[in-house]
Amino acid sequence: MRLGIVFLPVQNVAAGTPVRRVVETAQRVESFGFAGLWMTDSVGRGPATLDPLIALAAAAAVTERIELGTCVLQVPIRPPVDAAHRIRSLDALAGGRMRLGVGTGSTQADFSLFGADYESRFRALPDALDTMRAVWRGEPVDGVVLAPWSDVPAAPPILLGAWRSQRWIERAARECDGWLASGIHSSWEDLERGIGLYRAAGGTRAAVANVSIDLRETPKVTPLGAHSKITLICTPAEARERLARLASLGFDDVLLIAPPDDPAQLEAIRALV
Repeated sequence: MRLGIVFLPVQNVAAGTPVRRVVETAQRVESFGFAGLWMTDSVGRGPATLDPLIALAAAAAVTERIELGTCVLQVPIRPPVDAAHRIRSLDALAGGRMRLGVGTGSTQADFSLFGADYESRFRALPDALDTMRAVWRGEPVDGVVLAPWSDVPAAPPILLGAWRSQRWIERAARECDGWLASGIHSSWEDLERGIGLYRAAGGTRAAVANVSIDLRETPKVTPLGAHSKITLICTPAEARERLARLASLGFDDVLLIAPPDDPAQLEAIRALV
């Protein structure tokens, strides 16, 4: 089972400038042998945030091997052709290492800021993905073709974020390259049921995203960690047991939110596997 690290692109004054945080985290993630660096996407929920595609471009410049992914990009709040161009740009800069985790979005404030229709998000996501795939294939959109880059894949692998819905989990299996379950919103029972549905529908890659972890004797439980249903805020021994349980369920990846105030903990996290 692979471990990835989730970077929360929110303002942290104590950690230095945003580019320094992104660059140093990306370099540590690669040097410690993690599979990838992933970033979340929020705009209207309080603290200042970075656009994940722009932040991942900075990570691409200082890494060579790791995957660079979103978990998840709120596709319906963005014009699909603009999103397709920016995603293709990042994938070109990263040499084809982009992994596009997508979702419908779940927060009204993010939609309001972008002037997008929150109520239509479940219809908007499939339509937007169809348009984005057409752009990546070099097909005309409104009579205009966005020329593709010839030295990167036609499209990045797409992983669909879904928590409990059978329809969306099966859609991830049939129409996408992977499924992202949620460590925040999914219970152990949700994960067991979901992985069964996903594999039965022919799904391949399955990951549990946004799993908070803190292995210190006195962990700092963040509001996100306290709200999450699946965490590794525990002793290293218990963390190994929980990871083994996820592996036994059949998940290929776990994407971990490491403590932002303790970058050195990445080495201890890598030693779990």
